Amino acid sequence: MAQIQFSVGVPETVIPDVRLTRARDGSNGQAIFYFENPDALSRDSTNEITGMYMVDSEGELVTREVKAKFVNGQPEAIEAIYVMKSAEEWDRFIRFMNRYAEENELGFNKT
Repeated sequence: MAQIQFSVGVPETVIPDVRLTRARDGSNGQAIFYFENPDALSRDSTNEITGMYMVDSEGELVTREVKAKFVNGQPEAIEAIYVMKSAEEWDRFIRFMNRYAEENELGFNKT
């Protein structure tokens, strides 16, 4: 099981676009998640967005750097940034992403 949640215990069903960057020496990196029209911003949702939680069998990765995008006053997207400050954090994130990608039939394109 690998899920992304914006409110603890409420899985997000919209699959994000994810962009990764990493320092050449592997010492740090970041992942930028972009969710277009996510469940968390739907009119039916009554849950408060408290961060982005990446939950899998190893535990939970959390970022509080979550921003909503509005167009003409209507919520349209969420952008979240997860920062990794060590090679160990990068490896843990990649393990999560591999599980998440496998469950959601995602691929990886290298630029």
